[in-house]
Amino acid sequence: MKLSVLLSLVSTVAVFAADKPALPELALTAQDRVLVLAPHPDDEALGCGGVIQRAVAMRLPLRVVFFTNGDNNQWSFMVYRKRPVVMPKAVKEMGEVRQAEALAAARALDVETHRLTFLGYPDFGTLTIWNRHWGTSRPFRSMLTRVSAVPYAHALRPGAPHKGEEILRDLTAVLREFRPTKILLSHPADHNPDHRALYLFTRVALWDLGAELEPELLPYWVHIGGWPKPGGLHPREPLQPPRLYRDEIEWRKFPLAEAEVERKRSAVAAYRSQYMVSGGYLQSFVRANELFGDFPPVTLRQAGQPVRLSPPTAGAAQRKPDEGLSDDERSMFVGVISKSLALEDGKLVFTIELSRPLTVGVEATIAFFGHRSDRPFGQMPKLHVKLAHVFYGVYDQARKIRSDTVRVERHLKFITIRVPLDAMGGPERVLVSAHTHLAPTPIDFLALPLDWVGWRIADLAAER
Repeated sequence: MKLSVLLSLVSTVAVFAADKPALPELALTAQDRVLVLAPHPDDEALGCGGVIQRAVAMRLPLRVVFFTNGDNNQWSFMVYRKRPVVMPKAVKEMGEVRQAEALAAARALDVETHRLTFLGYPDFGTLTIWNRHWGTSRPFRSMLTRVSAVPYAHALRPGAPHKGEEILRDLTAVLREFRPTKILLSHPADHNPDHRALYLFTRVALWDLGAELEPELLPYWVHIGGWPKPGGLHPREPLQPPRLYRDEIEWRKFPLAEAEVERKRSAVAAYRSQYMVSGGYLQSFVRANELFGDFPPVTLRQAGQPVRLSPPTAGAAQRKPDEGLSDDERSMFVGVISKSLALEDGKLVFTIELSRPLTVGVEATIAFFGHRSDRPFGQMPKLHVKLAHVFYGVYDQARKIRSDTVRVERHLKFITIRVPLDAMGGPERVLVSAHTHLAPTPIDFLALPLDWVGWRIADLAAER
């Protein structure tokens, strides 16, 4: 390559880098009260171990709350115990091991034990509770511990049923007692279902508290395919946003000093049961900064222009099958490329574009959960529209309701669903999400997912 061409390329790259604005920084102030919400023991260290250290150093009020005890990770438990861990009592004991590891990680970050709270809800079950365990429905039965209530003696409320209202009760109590100004929590688009669920329950708890609290929400990301890059321990490298959501989310970075990075590494290593299996992956979060960012707010107006919830992409190439799928499952992959929301004639209009039309054996489920301040969230409808190759069904939690409750239009890869606001309980705001999955047994919300998009919030208050 000629020197002139090389210099031209270098100049082009330099101009591009200069044009790309640096991420704004997150800072703590002397007035802050910092609440960290972790879906599982280790997420607090991975996502915000540096912020936790800084809050301790600044002597800020700090609390760390663990949503589950992480008791549904059989592979790591088998490596840790050197034998299969399948009996409910043994699984619960591994949940207690992970709780003990959380205490060790806290010591590495200089966090006093009394600042930690464990809720003890079922690992890999909280999104199912969100979807279908409210009101008169039975409590969710945990997959491995085989219990329907919090089994841990050191939890905030041992014996609390695995129900949506109970989770809201605990989170509301924590929020009201601690009164945080900043909440660091898992992201609504994280690939782990417990991470999405924790964000959703927290959002509802804050809405229910109304004007009592108005903290800043700072979601952190842990699970998304092929991220962080490069993998492994790179303590001097910056943590960059996931490529797929780089421009869709308003990101902020939290720079760490070298000593903070090293202490974070020690905290992550304290999770021995996970480190033995996924050490390289866990170390990839030990970087020169931490990242926080949420989707921008969406406000819908009657007869207004549709609001695109994801930017235009290069198409299906942006959505790739998960590495954990088999070859047959990958061949059936249908990705969700884009989506939009609008209000028309008292109806919420949701449109998604798929990478290809649904085929036999592949389905899509779109969820619509409304909230209003004068009605308990547990009493609000929780609608799921399940679309198969030809037919579709509408469910409120797990109960099938009339299909003509909604109107579905299909045009090859495009699907539009019109949902009357009255069918959602006349909401002031709506939580919406969509995912594709292999065709399950009837009303099985644990069907193998193929692709999904983050939960988004549409504010309708201005129209009511």
